[in-house]
Amino acid sequence: MSKIPNAFKNGTAFIGFLTAGDPTVDKTVEYILAMEEAGCDLIEIGIPFSDPMAEGVVIQDANVRALKHNTTTDDVFDIVARVREKTDIPLVFLTYINPVFFYGYEKFFKRCAELGIDGIISPDLPYEEKNEISDIAKSNGVDVISLIAPTSSERIKMIASEATGFIYVVSSLGVTGMRAEIKTDLNAILSDIREVTDLPLAVGFGINTPEQASDISKIADGVIVGSAIVKIIEEHGEDAGDALKEYVSSMKNACL
Repeated sequence: MSKIPNAFKNGTAFIGFLTAGDPTVDKTVEYILAMEEAGCDLIEIGIPFSDPMAEGVVIQDANVRALKHNTTTDDVFDIVARVREKTDIPLVFLTYINPVFFYGYEKFFKRCAELGIDGIISPDLPYEEKNEISDIAKSNGVDVISLIAPTSSERIKMIASEATGFIYVVSSLGVTGMRAEIKTDLNAILSDIREVTDLPLAVGFGINTPEQASDISKIADGVIVGSAIVKIIEEHGEDAGDALKEYVSSMKNACL
């Protein structure tokens, strides 16, 4: 049974992202637990990949660092196993489809079920090809999280009507990264989505300040932050725990 609904029970959810293996496997475990302690309601764990096409330079660099340490998909599962010894917080993988395909779909989702991974986000898996994993994921209790972008206007309702878990609403065109302002008409996109689904809607891409988080929390069910968190890990390395807690706490408070 997916734990994703639990993330949205206490007001607007704050969803944090980090890349597994950056700076080390041990520190990833520590940082996930620190982020939960500071207020994260759901955590996205990035599986390192050599060609993360939807990511800006900050998360690209995190992938490179993790791969230089030879972080494998099995290492990422080990991280989850260790986290699950301490917490039942909803966890979602963010991964490109190649590592999942290479690992083997049946083997991958069976392992997700064993460890309590609640969902998967795959930025390079088009809606038209999601059936490649959706049945296997569903049979293992894993939600395939749909992304809806500002360019999806004609496809919004089609994608949203079949979505599971929550919907990841992409706030801005382009790749991930911190932005000074969000110019997309999110109200219109969120309104279109809500016509066809009652799933929680979480907005990501570009959000990095408490002010932005506060604004988004007034219209969405969740606020997703990745690059700003990964940047803190890049700057502080193996000593990022306190800075992460301070930042996550400030962002969660802005969502209340």
